[in-house]
Amino acid sequence: MKIAFVGKGGSGKTTLSSLFIRHLAANEAAVVAIDADINQHLGAALGLDEEQAGTLPAMGAQLPLIKEYLRGSNPRIASADTMIKTTPPGAGSRLLRVSESNPVYDACARTVRLDDGDIRLMATGPFTESDLGVACYHSKVGAVELCLNHLVDGPEEYVVVDMTAGSDSFASGMFTRFDMTFLVAEPTRKGVSVYRQYKEYARDFGVELKVVGNKVQGRDDVEFLREEVGEDLLVTVGHSDWVRAMEKGRPRRFELLEAENRMTLQTLQDTAEDSYALRDWDRYTRQMVHFHLKNAESWGNAKTGADLAAQVDPAFVLGEEMADVSDPLPA
Repeated sequence: MKIAFVGKGGSGKTTLSSLFIRHLAANEAAVVAIDADINQHLGAALGLDEEQAGTLPAMGAQLPLIKEYLRGSNPRIASADTMIKTTPPGAGSRLLRVSESNPVYDACARTVRLDDGDIRLMATGPFTESDLGVACYHSKVGAVELCLNHLVDGPEEYVVVDMTAGSDSFASGMFTRFDMTFLVAEPTRKGVSVYRQYKEYARDFGVELKVVGNKVQGRDDVEFLREEVGEDLLVTVGHSDWVRAMEKGRPRRFELLEAENRMTLQTLQDTAEDSYALRDWDRYTRQMVHFHLKNAESWGNAKTGADLAAQVDPAFVLGEEMADVSDPLPA
């Protein structure tokens, strides 16, 4: 299942997504973690030192490889150069699975060893000097969206994405790629403002959204959040000595995380699993196509010089049953 953590900058979404990833690993789940935030802090939150985090390969830098691999033998895609971030799969496309080995993971993912298991970590990559003043961050995140469009995941597999801060997630259709979106909100007016934006934007797309109240110090904070977000408030999180020690560079074993916070993480997992059971693959594919056609008309056709609407395979519906039927690697 695909899970996003969103929220305003400084809300604690990266910390909570890293805790959730550790929780899943402790439960022996297969996990691909993706840092899609411009600030690139997920690696450090998962225990990588500065040098290790700095040497993570950038997905944005591997976009030609990603496109060529996912294109496969799809006859509707004339060349990898005509693929954009929203290009949907079709007959002949190669699909990604959470637990497999493939050239995309070889180039873009690194194994991170946690206390209770290993996970794959991928990162969009930071701005480079050549990007400054001439590129927007959405071009970096495009590699993530393209991979999510071609990813077939099952109920016991997890793709956890630490999204870019604020409402920038709506600059593309990527916000519809998730079975559950956890919005991390502090008990302040600014903290809930992103929730209101997200709720409004996502309303017409059936996006499953739950709020995780963070930095909660007492009953008044809980009541404030409940007044502001209503039944969307799932759980709240207060101070954690375990997290504070991690932030000081003195990590403790994950099994020592406070019992109350372990229960909170289990609630997140249970909620995500309940949401995945309701996934509608037909709607999921239609939304993918919807945003591709919008992007094609808005800028994609002009940029590539091709009619990108022709890339849509009307008979194709992504689904779990396709786990073993995509185009294989050439001999």
